[in-house]
Order: sequence, then C-alpha cells, then structure tokens
Amino acid sequence: MAWFRNLTKVSSIKSSLKNTHPFPLLASSLTHFSTEANKHNQAPPGLGPTRPNEKPRVVVLGTGWAGCRLMKGLDTNIYDVVCVSPRNHMVFTPLLASTCVGTLEFRSVAEPIGRIQPAISREPGSYFFLSNCTAIDTDNHLVHCQTVTDGVDSLDPWKFKISYDKLVIALGAQPLTFGIHGVEEHAIFLREVYHAQEIRRKLLLNLMLSDMPGISQEEKSRLLHCVVVGGGPTGVEFSGELSDFIMKDVRQRYAHVKDKIHVTLIEANEILSSFDDRLRQYATKQLTKSGVHLVRGIVKDVKAQKLILNDGTEVPYGLLVWSTGVGPSPLVNSLELPKSPGGRIGVDEWLRAPSLQDVFSIGDCSGFLESTGKPTLPALAQVAERQGKYMANLLNKIGKAGGGRANSANGVELGEPFVYRHLGSMATIGRYKALVDLRQSKESKGIALAGFTSWFIWRSAYLTRVISWRNRFYVAINWLTTFVFGRDISRI
Repeated sequence: MAWFRNLTKVSSIKSSLKNTHPFPLLASSLTHFSTEANKHNQAPPGLGPTRPNEKPRVVVLGTGWAGCRLMKGLDTNIYDVVCVSPRNHMVFTPLLASTCVGTLEFRSVAEPIGRIQPAISREPGSYFFLSNCTAIDTDNHLVHCQTVTDGVDSLDPWKFKISYDKLVIALGAQPLTFGIHGVEEHAIFLREVYHAQEIRRKLLLNLMLSDMPGISQEEKSRLLHCVVVGGGPTGVEFSGELSDFIMKDVRQRYAHVKDKIHVTLIEANEILSSFDDRLRQYATKQLTKSGVHLVRGIVKDVKAQKLILNDGTEVPYGLLVWSTGVGPSPLVNSLELPKSPGGRIGVDEWLRAPSLQDVFSIGDCSGFLESTGKPTLPALAQVAERQGKYMANLLNKIGKAGGGRANSANGVELGEPFVYRHLGSMATIGRYKALVDLRQSKESKGIALAGFTSWFIWRSAYLTRVISWRNRFYVAINWLTTFVFGRDISRI
C-alpha cells in the first residue's frame, strides 16, 4: 500500500497549494461570502490609501446618469475607478415607463456598469462594490460601506471602508411622499427597473383576477382602476403608455373587462407645468381623448385599496403609481456637509463641496450654494449627464496637472466653471403623439411642437441617447415587434 500513501501525500500537497491564494487581499475578501466565516473572522479592512507606485483612486458613489457619465469619461490611464452602488447597472429612465406595459423589455433600459467603464472589470485597482454607502469621513478620506444582500435568508451584510484620493457623490434622489400616510406601503414608484416589474406584474394580475367567476362588480371596478399621482413627465408618459395598452391590447385579449378598465391621473396643479401652455392644453386634450380621467386635487391619505383627497373624495384603486417628484435621500440628509436650498449637497461653480478637500457632488443630490448666486438646477437626466461629463473632464485635467493624489490639488488651475444650458424637454402622451419643447426656460421663446412629428423626434432622440449599441438594437427590435405583434402580456 506504499503507492496509496504516496498518492495521498501528493494529493495533500496539491490541496495545500490550491488553498494558497496568489492574491491574499482577494482571498481574505472572498472568505466573507460565507456567513460561517464571518463568525470567526474580522471584517476585511477594505481598500487602504493608494501607494506612491499606484494610480490615484476616484471613488464614485452611485450609478445614475451623473455617476455613469463620469465613469465613462474618466481617463483610466490616470486614475483607478471604484464605484459603490446598490445596483450594478444604469437605468435609462426616459424609456422606463414603456417597460411597464410590455412596449419594451426590461433589459433594454438597463446598461451594466462593466460595459460603461470596462476598466472596472479589467484593471487590478478598479472595482465595483454592490454596497450602500453608510457614512463619509472627509477628514480621513474614507467612505464607510455595507454590502447589499437579498432578503433575510441570504448572507449577513458586512461593513468595510474605502480610502479615496477623489470622491464624487452622485447618490441621486428618492421619490417625495410629502409625509403622506400610506404612500410607501401601498403605492409603487417608477424610478428603478424593479419598480417597473412590480407595476407590470400587478397590472396583469388585476386584469386576470377581474375575470374570475364570482367577483362582485364593485371589486372588479376597483381592480381595473389604475391611478397615477403626479402630472409631471413621468406620470403623463406612464398614463399615455397605459392608455395605449388598454386601447390596443386589453381590448383584444381581455374582451370581458375591456369596458371597465380605466386610468385616472391626479395632479395638484397643471400637468406638465414646465412645458409651453399650448403644449399643456394639447396634452390635456389628447389624454382625455385616450380615456385618461384628469383630476385636480391633493392626496391626503393612502389606504390599502383607496386613497382620500383633500376634499374628502375617496378614490378606489387596484394599481397606484406615485410620481410626484424627488428629494434628498436619508443618507444625503445625514451627511454633515454644506447644503443648498432644498436639502441637496451644496457645491460651488466647479461642483466641489466647499471647505472640503477632494470632495465633489453631481446629479440630483447636489445643488449650487446660495453664495454662488446660481439657481438650483432641476432634477433632470440631461442636467446630471452634463455634470458627469464636466466632472470627468475636470478630474482628468487635475490628474494630468499632478493633482490626482489626496490633498494635492491646491493651486491646480480648474478652468471654466460648470454652466448648464437647457436643451429642451420632451414627453410622449400615447397614440403616436408627443410634445417637444425646445425653449431654454419657461419665460423664453423657442420651438414648441406636438403631434406625430414630435413623437418621431422623441423616439429618434432617445434611440440615439441609449448608452450602448447593444441596447439601441434591443430598443429598436422591441419597438418593431410591439408594432407588428402587440405588447407582451406574459406575467413572468
């Protein structure tokens, strides 16, 4: 049996070599993918300060329009890029409403971060961490993070720290509920892909339940009543997509309930308040013609199956979509940083957090300080994208001037401050019609279009703005198949 003892000895040597990881830091990190390992090992130290022989590190918090445009433009020959976000993709929000009713598939509006900035997948010093930022220590150039896990039956989250040379806060914003009771429990927002998935599943479930034998007429009417709160572009576009879905697909495939399903859009003031008056009137007329019931009122309370307006009117609903604007997230509110009007992180003309070294903020979470004399910019995708592009150029310039390291940018010429020029607004209202408002502000004059031509411009513009050629192909094919075969009504 000597041969067996030799074989055992060789296999044990191979096993010990296999367990010796060539990258100790990675090996120690991987141990934390086991909850059992967490009980016996201390939390990993994370990423320490960069060494002199390493590239400076830019830490980006968030994967929205601003953060992704920044990462796309950063020169990875100068910097290592570390991104921290609870989602590993960017959402093309202008087309998100189309996914709720099957006009587009969900993957058509989601772009993986690794495709936007390939260095995150390839470079040894660049990473993406599926985590939430919990705190920022600006004195020590540290970001505190906690991993994201799925539900109570998954791994326990653990905490780690990341040292940064430059920090860009692009945390975005969260939906505003105005403190109204029941909104977060019963309404569905429309800002993420999982929101659109939830809306689609709920809508199709209600359609199928309403056709069941034995259901009362009152309950059937409630299930088939879709209520949208908020008359901004998102609320109007979703209402238009929903009315199209009802007129073209529900009437064909749910003939028993086709006359009972209806949509109500509730707005406290005028719908599309930032658009030209003529365009608003056109949108109101077209939405009404499409079967959308417009109600002016303020929601006072939201219950499980009905909402109550300020005049006491009760509105039963089967699906409630909440789209009333955005505001600062709890993390942004908790940060001990200068704030602009509205609670956003205050920045100067170069999008820097004043009195802090190497901290910048862009996107919906930032706003100009009152001392700059500039107004707070609207929470729009084009604002965030423009700021991300500007920030990438600014950091590249700082890095080339030798200011990429922590506390080393003093005296570096920053160049021109950030200036935003509004390119106009667009919104689709269903039935192959849209609005295009190319004025730079509400007070200025400019081109304002409505109708089929505007719809064609809307689709063409957004098709070219989709991040990658892969997703442009997906979007074009989805539009074509929907036009030829109708929308997909599978409840998956």
